[in-house]
Amino acid sequence: MSVTGDLVDILIDTRFGDIPEEALDIARQVTLDGLGVMIAAAREPLGLGRKVIAYTRPLGGREEASVIAAGFKTSALNAAYANGTLGHALDFDNTFPPLNHPTSPTLPAILAISEGEGLSGQDALVAIVLAFEVQGRMRLASSRVAAGTLFHKPGVSGLMGAAAAAGKLLGLAPDEYRMAFGIAGSRAGSMAANVGTMTKSSHSGHAARMGVEVAMLARLGWTANDDIFGAGGFFDLFYGRENCDHELFLKDFARPYRMVDPGVGFKKHPCNYFTHRPIDAAIALATAHDLEPDDIEDVVVDFPPFEYVDRPRPESGLDGKFSVQYTTALALLDRRIRVESFSDERRFAPDVEALLPRVRLNKLVSIPMDFDDTYAIVRVRMRDGRRLEERCDKPRGLWGVPLTRDERLAKFYDCTEPALGKPDIERLVELIEGMDRLSTVAPIMDIARRADGAGAARP
Repeated sequence: MSVTGDLVDILIDTRFGDIPEEALDIARQVTLDGLGVMIAAAREPLGLGRKVIAYTRPLGGREEASVIAAGFKTSALNAAYANGTLGHALDFDNTFPPLNHPTSPTLPAILAISEGEGLSGQDALVAIVLAFEVQGRMRLASSRVAAGTLFHKPGVSGLMGAAAAAGKLLGLAPDEYRMAFGIAGSRAGSMAANVGTMTKSSHSGHAARMGVEVAMLARLGWTANDDIFGAGGFFDLFYGRENCDHELFLKDFARPYRMVDPGVGFKKHPCNYFTHRPIDAAIALATAHDLEPDDIEDVVVDFPPFEYVDRPRPESGLDGKFSVQYTTALALLDRRIRVESFSDERRFAPDVEALLPRVRLNKLVSIPMDFDDTYAIVRVRMRDGRRLEERCDKPRGLWGVPLTRDERLAKFYDCTEPALGKPDIERLVELIEGMDRLSTVAPIMDIARRADGAGAARP
């Protein structure tokens, strides 16, 4: 049997009753977090949400799936693209190790197909769990690829997760399922060079759309390589043979599910995860010492030699999501990081312009590069001679340091309150936390569709 064939057999044989409650609970949490982030993204400060909705509206197609916070339905393909792009637009979507964004490329595809095909909440939850597992195992097998290099992960492993979910939801036969993955091999790709631009978020949108497309084509009899993960050479092409441990892809698949162990990280801040440690340390310092920016002489952040987030003068608010210097300055100034923190208005505000040149990144080879083991130290030198410092090893929300339900709900409310009334927000929480009892996901999508995206591309 082939590697891809072995994977397909596992996916087809998995039933709702086979999945432990712990994994199903994480899948519900993932849905709530992902949907909240998509709703908030319609109001992304630079207009990314507005632009993707404006792009999607005239595409037409059968009205089968909702575009979130846009007020209309379109084809499952188009909805998956729009909602996938929204899902990553704020860089607020969850992650899990080895680093990947597993929700934004997959949940939009799952919701689009489930809504269009009239599938149940149980169907959607199974697809979420399997989509995460495929991505997690792919990244485990390619973990030697350094974060921020080569291909951006959602456009590669994320697309395969979307294909896995779509094939499961559409009930593909084994030969069709293998073809779907083969087609996906020619749809994958996304350049890390586009980090800090609007194009980065579209990697998730493209992956979600292509996940739907490849499953639909395969169901029609479209042909492709039938062992893309084995003889087809997918891992060697996208990750490099020297970076891959091929046997880890299917070894111990779902024993346990990786969304349970090591778990999923739910972000507290809407920016790149590598910036969260300096942010948490800076907020702790500013709060504990009631720091005033005019009293700060300079700031040094001890950090691993990771070039991806070394951006001393980000060119836009969006670019600032990937700047340790900018996010540290904001944390000291505002003592919190919000969606609005990454508007151009905030990026070029006088207080930011005054403090940002005084924030320096001190890259130390002695600090581990591995995301699980790394840490950051923020050192503040005050004009009165005081020297203050704070170290952060594990930001809250990271796998192993989970947010409480109340903290996750607080994030969901922050994301949705500008767009929905309290009754709708509470109803969404009720529906999603009880997804396994829903005969259809339509009630969830009906509320999400009518969320107010600040007039984004509405007629």
